Amino acid sequence: MIQIIPAISIYQGKCVKVPPGDFENPIIYGDSPVEVAQLFEEHGIRRVHLVDLDGAKKGTVVNFSVLRMISGYTSLSIDFSGGIHTSEDVQLSLQNGATYVAAASIAVTNRKEFSSWIDTYGKDRIILTADSRNGKIITDGWRQSTQIDLFELIGYYHSLGIKYVKCTDVGRDGTMEGPAIDLYKQLLKEFPDLCLLASGGVRSVADIDKLAVAGVYGVIFGKAYYEGKIKLSDLRHYLG
Repeated sequence: MIQIIPAISIYQGKCVKVPPGDFENPIIYGDSPVEVAQLFEEHGIRRVHLVDLDGAKKGTVVNFSVLRMISGYTSLSIDFSGGIHTSEDVQLSLQNGATYVAAASIAVTNRKEFSSWIDTYGKDRIILTADSRNGKIITDGWRQSTQIDLFELIGYYHSLGIKYVKCTDVGRDGTMEGPAIDLYKQLLKEFPDLCLLASGGVRSVADIDKLAVAGVYGVIFGKAYYEGKIKLSDLRHYLG
């Protein structure tokens, strides 16, 4: 059954949504990421995607304290991302309560380093974040375009044993125009054993149903929940 994974994005201590690459105009959804996490848990959510946007902007992790508090005050599994560039960052993330560590830019700029994490921490702990626009990888908090092909990057790490891949069609993120289902189907056809985490464009429970039918492992969503388009009570059949 598809995993339901709401996102909590932290910026300047608040729970926010940042338009792709635009840190100057965050949309504030709440003052306490911990309280948001506790609310999710109360409704049966078992896993959240926690994004350190301050870390993504700065290039080094900033919000270990928030990670530690959410881990301490809930029993949620936590995907943690944002500003992770070194093995020490991974180690500290796990020590501060992350269940999984997700990274994007380093997987592009230093494949040897990212590959070493799969060996050191295990494929059950490391998530490759492969976000793209028009089939090309986007890095640096979605501020940097590359000419690296999405399928090539995933294929490289798939050959090294990567298990989890988060993939966002950046052009759809925050638009609530629907997820890139055709893209996910193509990825799963190419890499059928991949645990694919779909993100971007999710606007309704119906979209989640379509992703489940497509065989996606998990769905990450934020804006649709925070703006009332998806209610946690409508997801009970996935949370039982």
